[in-house]
Amino acid sequence: MISILETTLLAISCILCSVLLGFSNAAPTPTYNVVKFGAKGDGKSDSTEAFMKAWQSACANPNPATIYVPKGRYLLRNTNFRVNSQVSHLVINTCNNVVVKNVRLIAPEQSPNTDGIHVERSTGVTINGCTLQTGDDCISIGDATYNLFISNIKCGPGHGVSIGSLGKNVEEKGVENVTLTNAIFSGSDNGVRIKTWARPSNGFVRNVLFQNIVMDKVKNPIIIDQNYCPNNQGCPGQTSGIKISQITYLNINGTSATPEAVTFDCSPSNPCRGIRFQDINLTYMNMAATSSCKNIEGTSSGTLVPESCL
Repeated sequence: MISILETTLLAISCILCSVLLGFSNAAPTPTYNVVKFGAKGDGKSDSTEAFMKAWQSACANPNPATIYVPKGRYLLRNTNFRVNSQVSHLVINTCNNVVVKNVRLIAPEQSPNTDGIHVERSTGVTINGCTLQTGDDCISIGDATYNLFISNIKCGPGHGVSIGSLGKNVEEKGVENVTLTNAIFSGSDNGVRIKTWARPSNGFVRNVLFQNIVMDKVKNPIIIDQNYCPNNQGCPGQTSGIKISQITYLNINGTSATPEAVTFDCSPSNPCRGIRFQDINLTYMNMAATSSCKNIEGTSSGTLVPESCL
């Protein structure tokens, strides 16, 4: 279930959300334009009621439906949007300057592919003060995402905050300038993760900062996995072409649910470069956890538990 307690929409030219993620070949997907319900993108008029009417109409449709927000500046008061999502809860795709604030997303831990917030092909997105409990990634980040700022979130259960998976297609744009700060991960499968397919691709991940993070019994608190190959189909024997560089991990503390708290499994053909590790303290059952590194170049400083493998 998604509950948006406060939403600010700035200069949006995108689909706000899909009430049901799916499309029918028999008929076009019904689209509910908030302007037709009275919304005004002038940055001054109160469009809360119009957005709510569009939402309610879309949710009442038994078929997959889309709420469309034309380009403009829309003023919304504190309000609640609720839907029982079958897949991703909130998708930000091909958008600029979106603020998502105080959103609470809840899905059963065992529900498949129920990402909380997915961002792709978007620039200048801010996610703040959100609580995310999902069966998949709390926040997933796709290609062509730039200048993403995430702060003050709580994640768990779920699969953590994931950049990727990237590199499934040969032609992909990169991910650049991502910050995650002041986050708590509780009982999640992953904490902060970068995941790429073991396939050639021209994409990249660079200039990423993970800082001021608490891990509470997280299975993989810090992980880079560049050998993602589900069911060993379409990628065995290949290596990832995604270039990962300038990634900083700063002031990350807490507990791991597994002995290995830090896993860097980078591409042998495109090693991770410019990785910075500073002031990390992750334990396993009141003992120092372990770390592993493959195909990576970087530096480490400050308090380091587990001992750095860089």
